[in-house]
Amino acid sequence: MSSGSECNGVKTNGYFNGNGHPEDLKIAIIGQSNFAAEVLEVLLEHHHIVVGVFTIADKGSREDILATTARQLNIPVFKISAWRRKGVPIPEVLEKYKSVGANLNVLPFCSQFIPMEVIDGAKFGSICYHPSILPRHRGASAISWTLIEGDDTAGFSIFWADDGLDTGPILLQRQCPVYGDDTLDTLYKRFLYPEGVTAMVEAVNMIADGTAPKITQTEIGATYDPALFREENQFIDLNQSAERIFNFIRGLDSVPGALAVIIGDDGSECPVRLHGASLCGPAMLDNAKRVNFKGSAGPAFVDRDGIFITASDGQLVKVKRVKKGSKMIQASQWFTQAGKKVIPLELNAREVEMEEILKGIWKSILKVEIEAETDFFACGAGSMDVVRLVEEVKDALEIPLENENLFMAPSFQEFLNEVISRTRNGTSQESSGPDYESVVLRENKKTISVPVQMFVNGRFIDAENKKTLDIINPTTEQVICKVAAASASDVDYAIRCAHDAFKGVWSQVSARERGQMMYKLADLMEQYKEELATIESVDSGAVYTLALKTHVGMSIDAWRYYAGWTDKIEGSTIPVNPAKPNNVLTFTKREPVGVCGLITPWNYPLMMLSWKMAACIAAGNTVVIKPAQVCPLTALKFAELSVKAGFPPGVINVVTGAGSVTGQAISEHPLVRKLGFTGSTPIGKKIMASCAESNIKKCSMELGGKSPLIIFADCDMDKAVRLGMSSVFFNKGENCIAAGRLFVEHKIHDEFVRKVVKNIKTMTIGDPLNRGTAHGPQNHKAHMDKLVEYCQIGVKEGAKLVYGGKRVPNMKGWFFEPTVFTNVQDHMFIAKEESFGPIMVVSKFHSSDFDALVQRANATEYGLASGVFTNDIRKAMLFADKVEAGTVFVNTYNKTDVAAPFGGFKQSGFGKDLGQEALNEYLKTKCVTIEY
Repeated sequence: MSSGSECNGVKTNGYFNGNGHPEDLKIAIIGQSNFAAEVLEVLLEHHHIVVGVFTIADKGSREDILATTARQLNIPVFKISAWRRKGVPIPEVLEKYKSVGANLNVLPFCSQFIPMEVIDGAKFGSICYHPSILPRHRGASAISWTLIEGDDTAGFSIFWADDGLDTGPILLQRQCPVYGDDTLDTLYKRFLYPEGVTAMVEAVNMIADGTAPKITQTEIGATYDPALFREENQFIDLNQSAERIFNFIRGLDSVPGALAVIIGDDGSECPVRLHGASLCGPAMLDNAKRVNFKGSAGPAFVDRDGIFITASDGQLVKVKRVKKGSKMIQASQWFTQAGKKVIPLELNAREVEMEEILKGIWKSILKVEIEAETDFFACGAGSMDVVRLVEEVKDALEIPLENENLFMAPSFQEFLNEVISRTRNGTSQESSGPDYESVVLRENKKTISVPVQMFVNGRFIDAENKKTLDIINPTTEQVICKVAAASASDVDYAIRCAHDAFKGVWSQVSARERGQMMYKLADLMEQYKEELATIESVDSGAVYTLALKTHVGMSIDAWRYYAGWTDKIEGSTIPVNPAKPNNVLTFTKREPVGVCGLITPWNYPLMMLSWKMAACIAAGNTVVIKPAQVCPLTALKFAELSVKAGFPPGVINVVTGAGSVTGQAISEHPLVRKLGFTGSTPIGKKIMASCAESNIKKCSMELGGKSPLIIFADCDMDKAVRLGMSSVFFNKGENCIAAGRLFVEHKIHDEFVRKVVKNIKTMTIGDPLNRGTAHGPQNHKAHMDKLVEYCQIGVKEGAKLVYGGKRVPNMKGWFFEPTVFTNVQDHMFIAKEESFGPIMVVSKFHSSDFDALVQRANATEYGLASGVFTNDIRKAMLFADKVEAGTVFVNTYNKTDVAAPFGGFKQSGFGKDLGQEALNEYLKTKCVTIEY
């Protein structure tokens, strides 16, 4: 094998003319595409002389990007429709070529047959780029055949052109491994394009330096493969092994796509192209619908994961996307989306400007007038045009976009809808959201459409076997609707979608882009706050004014607060002892955990979702959330808004259902790496056990509470009464940090109780949507019944029932009277156990023994919150020091803020919601040490 060069003149620092002076290369570029255009630009950067560009003729009014680039660089451009006629070179074309005086031809990518009079017409010859490791895969479809044949290694060759088909001597070669998930597109983008441009310029440099070898190709292992631009060669044989089917599909992915034929029930044949293939193990296809492929070895099925094709070896190949005509759809939607009509969105002034920008980009690429129905691919666009369009749109509008978005929306109207849906900032129309089955609420002088299906991978879908559960209005005791009841397999599907999104599209979204999406979502929640508060009132019984201010208002605050954190999550550098004489750099990285499972309670449906999910998303995770079984509607409406905000499919998933099924499936799933739970301590223990037994998940728990509130005689009495009542009766007592036990100094005990009862009697109990209502219904009947039993135990044990203790008489709905107990002793059930309802439990204390008081306050396994009212700062600070609780309120209560960490001690749980600390719950720390 020769490593020298066969060049004119002696091997020195360059080529020489007959007078012994260095001769400059005069390059003619022959070819087309972005690849050739970039080779041209880089050659010029290396100060080479390009004397002419020969490219294909315009397609209609649309010229190739190589011609456009050359004209901008003031290089002569010749557009050649054909170099030969009836096998003979066309004289006038040859004259055009000779007119530039080229002494080296560079063919980066050329689809035309170039005559030997041109190939040999340059003094220093012609070099070609070929995307395979020659002599393997000679021919026009080398990249595809590398994948189709299952090669372990891919690469490219730059060779000296001769009169054979890719048979000339090799100048240089480069290679790379083929990964299991590679497609034609990924292989080209990852290696063949960027490294190919660099290598073409390197080859020209070697020629200029006189160091370019000419290594004769061997015929050992040579293959000649059919051209896949011919449609007859694009048909896939489905009567072969799964691996062969998989390799054929990925070899033609994304352009043109493997061609197959689906046979309809009426015998009609529908040609389709298959994309996004993967090999898969046994799949649960119990609810899948049969689809018939012409010539297949076995049955094929459509389910929510895609189309599953049975190969000749009995194994399955999963196909994620199908192209029918020019329209790409998710394979899982074959029976629902194949003929769906495109509905234009209503645009605001800013979006109209965006439409004009997009039209300009489309027109610059396609060179045609752009109408709503203009099809990108029907106008002759190719794969490199796709890359150009996507990159130009990303630059112009600063939105995350992938090639797949264009394949799924090939007409201008579809593409415009896709782009607008990603940039909505709170002014989107209802029609721009996803399709779903809904219940229409006509409440609060509003008509509100609410999804009733679970939300997975960007779509609202039914549960397995269309199983549902009833949602009851606690005010009327009537069924509002039926919502999907997810099974364990439904949860598995949602988690796998979240996992795919985490590894795929979500990993490509920058931290700042995440923050922008979160701000958009917060803006949408602000826009729809009255609708969300209304849903919360109807679904959970929350008083509307409180829902508007707290349930929804604090949810919006949480999303905005954590949106600001997305690009401020940082690691640190750490000084360590090096192994001299070497140096060491050690630093940490904060990384997202992965798929996070969230299980939230029924007392603050939207707020608990937001407290946890906002931090989770800000950290870069994807999420599967199970809202409370009895009130999931705000979570489903929130899911709709997440689509309008532009969150990619799979990032946010909402699975509704029973805790024993849906929640359990989340807690024990091996792909979930973090679980956040708010609920009772007994359920929290079970979830922790599942987390440990499955895969030792990271978990955070906000559990039960029995928060003590101390009221000293030196307090501001009116304030203590007002906030003491709020500490118990806020949100109907369905409040995790509610004061479960009030310790009131004996000097003011009777006065305090008297004032509380007087104020209770003025409270308006009734319809939570009524603006004057102060106390709404309990969330669900089982809870109300539990409160009745709780009070009966208190009376039985000897506590004094001063007020309430029963269901509100003669009133429809699950209304429970605000209740006050006194003379409560420390050993009693109601002194130790949480009611989670509007029940004030009052005990006396004597101020002479402060330590005994603190001991009584701490005599519980709970430690969520606490409070003290006193004008003596010393007593307040001592109490704050000694009480065993995650939150301490001094002369206030329920004063939470999204910037302040929230969480408990002991059996009230561990981990934090809110504040910077909550981010730690959804991050992992990686330590990197480099020796140099």
